[in-house]
Amino acid sequence: MLLNKRVLLIISGGIAAYKALELIRLLKKEGASVRCILTKGGAQFITPLSVAALSGEKVYDDLFSLTDESEMGHIRLSREADVVAVVPASADMIAKIAGGHASDLASTVILASDKPLVVAPAMNPLMWANKATAANIETIKSRGIAVVGPAAGEMACGEEGLGRLAELADIMEALRATLK
Repeated sequence: MLLNKRVLLIISGGIAAYKALELIRLLKKEGASVRCILTKGGAQFITPLSVAALSGEKVYDDLFSLTDESEMGHIRLSREADVVAVVPASADMIAKIAGGHASDLASTVILASDKPLVVAPAMNPLMWANKATAANIETIKSRGIAVVGPAAGEMACGEEGLGRLAELADIMEALRATLK
């Protein structure tokens, strides 16, 4: 199902960003091409070099890169994908999606995209349970955006609860289902 599909993977901030590296490997193993946008928050947890090495593609991170934007890179990135996935999706990124923000490359690409969007939230359980996050999730679901997870379990912060990134197998299945 993923053979020759073009996945635009947006990696936002959070300790779960390291799992995006394994997701890239799984996508490539199934024959997908993977381009990545690494947010400033995501880059606090993993490096552009790691992402580029696994994806085999340039990593995009700057809305105002003169080289990319002379070609309207944010529009091109959104148009050349078959699906856009945000893994992990931080509370901030979910709020940007729900609010229609275009304040960085990732949110601008999402706003400029007409492709299916899959969002995999990952955050502290209290952040997930916050009424603002719940409202943002309902908003994006009402727009037909697929939301995968989160899962329950022990968090990196030592707390337990709902907020862990969904299992990669579940995210892969959501991507396959979205592309059917």
